[in-house]
Amino acid sequence: MTRLAGKTALITGAARGIGLAFAQAYVAEGARVAIADINIDAARAAAKDIGESAIAAPLDVTDQASIDACVATVDSEFGGIDILINNAALFEAAELVDITRASYDRLFAVNVQGTLFMMQAVAKSMIARGQGGKIINMASQAGRRGEALVAVYCATKAAVISLTQSAGLNLIRHGINVNAIAPGVVDGDHWVGVDAYFARLEGLKPGEKKKQVGAAVPFGRMGTAEDLTGMAVFLATPDADYIVAQTYNVDGGNWMS
Repeated sequence: MTRLAGKTALITGAARGIGLAFAQAYVAEGARVAIADINIDAARAAAKDIGESAIAAPLDVTDQASIDACVATVDSEFGGIDILINNAALFEAAELVDITRASYDRLFAVNVQGTLFMMQAVAKSMIARGQGGKIINMASQAGRRGEALVAVYCATKAAVISLTQSAGLNLIRHGINVNAIAPGVVDGDHWVGVDAYFARLEGLKPGEKKKQVGAAVPFGRMGTAEDLTGMAVFLATPDADYIVAQTYNVDGGNWMS
């Protein structure tokens, strides 16, 4: 299938994990992809593995000059950006009384400011080009509810859902659809770090939290990055043209909204 033939996608945090799975799925659907990541060596390796339909672009979403340079590079290489996936994010966990201002600033800088100002930069490019586009933000089930040890991360993902709503309403007049995906618990490199946080904070053995959350998913297991690619592709196609400012749960039944 080539539902994205002729389209160009910029995917942040795409050197590994969910972002890389999106890049691979998009290329399989006929798109060209820019793998944007702060780890440029990993991004180059990922682009090389994917082939000629992928390029690597250095990107620090906390730095406006880096954002602008990344968007300009992709515009120059591919002649414009049709799709943006805001995937870059950080996770940290702590007891409320132990949260530091440094941790708060770090998570909001990447998860919220990064999402907002990537949307802004790419939207400017899309508006100037005059062909519309699709923006897909990565939220989380954590943005749907509070969690005792994850206050700041939950707040950042709730902010992503809110930004998606506001940006979606603002940009649709330019033919730019803004929507989001809210994954549940997704196995992979990310959850190695998450599990380590919970092992320390809850006194669990390594791997125990993963077992607990996987068993609690109504579907019967944790998700995989590949479980999310169908929604990511769909939201980038003309089939999603009438979908505006929505956040879709892809979580095996963990949350209903």
